[in-house]
Amino acid sequence: MDTAGCGKRTVNPACCVGRRNAAVNWNLLVGFAMSRSRSLPWLAAFPLAALVNTLCVRAANAHVKWFCAYDVAGTPRGLENVLCPDFEVLFGLTLLALLAGALGEATYIGDAMLRSLDRVTSVVRDQTEIIFRVGTAFFFISIWSLGGVLLTPELKTSSALVGAIQLGIAAGMLSRRTMPLSAIGIFVLFGIGVWNYGIFHLADYPVFLGVAAYLALTGLQKDLFGVRAIDVVRYTAGVTLMWASIEKWAYPEWSFPLFVSHPEMTLGFSAEFFMRSAGSVEFALAFALMWTPLVRRLGALMLTAMFISAVFEFGKIDLIGHTLIVVVLVAIVADNGGKRIRSLRPSWSMPFAYAASLALFLALYYVGHAALFGTPIT
Repeated sequence: MDTAGCGKRTVNPACCVGRRNAAVNWNLLVGFAMSRSRSLPWLAAFPLAALVNTLCVRAANAHVKWFCAYDVAGTPRGLENVLCPDFEVLFGLTLLALLAGALGEATYIGDAMLRSLDRVTSVVRDQTEIIFRVGTAFFFISIWSLGGVLLTPELKTSSALVGAIQLGIAAGMLSRRTMPLSAIGIFVLFGIGVWNYGIFHLADYPVFLGVAAYLALTGLQKDLFGVRAIDVVRYTAGVTLMWASIEKWAYPEWSFPLFVSHPEMTLGFSAEFFMRSAGSVEFALAFALMWTPLVRRLGALMLTAMFISAVFEFGKIDLIGHTLIVVVLVAIVADNGGKRIRSLRPSWSMPFAYAASLALFLALYYVGHAALFGTPIT
C-alpha cells in the first residue's frame, strides 16, 4: 500500500520488481541533467528537464487499449483523486517548462533554433505530402494484412467490406487526384467505428479525421476557411493526445498490467504517481502542438521520440498503430509556416490558455462519460 502523495493507493507488488535498479538509473540521469543545467542559461534549463522527463516516460505512450483489458463504460477515478497535490505539482512543472519555451521563442536563441530546425528538416518539409501518402498506404495495408481490424488494434470487425475499403484507401495514395476518395474512405471507417463502439471510444482517435481532412484538402489543393491542411491535422493530433492524457488519469489501473511485464517503466516510482506524471507530460506536449511555431515543433519532436522509442518496447502492433500520428508529428516538426513570435507579450497568455484547456478537457471527459454511461462525477 502506497500512502505517499494523494491518499491511499493499492499498487501491485509485481510493479516493484527492478525498482532499485530503475531508481539508480533515474538518479544518475537526473544528476547528469542537473549538473549540465548549471552551466546553461536559465532559459535552457527547463527545456532540458522537460526533455529528460519525456525520454523517461516514453514507454507510457504505448496505447494501453491495444495491450491490456479495459472498460470504457467503467467508473473513472473521482476528480478528488485526480486533482490531488501530486497533480498540482506536476501541473506547475509542466506549465513552467512550457512558459520557458514560449518566452525563449521571442529571443535570439529561439530565432536561431527555428532557423536550425528549418535547415535540418528542409528535405522532410519538401516531401511532406509524399510522406503522408506513403505513411497512409503503409498503415492501411498493414491493418488489412492483420485482418479483423477496423482502424486500431482494439477496434475489431468481421466485415469483408472494411478490408476492401482499407485497400482502396491505400490505392488512393498513388495519385493526388484520388486522395480525396481515400479521405472519404477514412471518414466511412471512422463512422463505422462510432456506430459499433460509440462516440466516447472513438473520441480517442480524432487524428484519423485530421488525416482524412489533410488528404482531401491536399488532393483538392484547398484550405479549410483559411486554415492550412497541416494545421487542421495538427489540431486534431493535439486533441487526440490531450484526451488520451485525461484517460491516463481517469483509468491508471488499465496500465498496471504493463508494469508487471515491464517493471522498469515506472522508474522506481509508484504506479499511480508514474501514470499521473505520464499524463501530465503528454498533456503538456499535446498542448504545445496548439501553440506558437517553436513550442509546437519542439513538442512534436519530443512526442515523436516518445512514440518511436515505445516501438522498441511493444513491437509491431505499436509500430502499425501509431504510424499515422508519427507521420503527423514529423510533418509538424518540419513545418515552418505560421507567424513567428517577435515579442514576449503573447507568451504571458499561455498559463491561462493551458489552465483553461486542462479544465475544458477534464470537464468534457467526465461530463461526457456521465451523460453517456450514467457514472457519477465525484
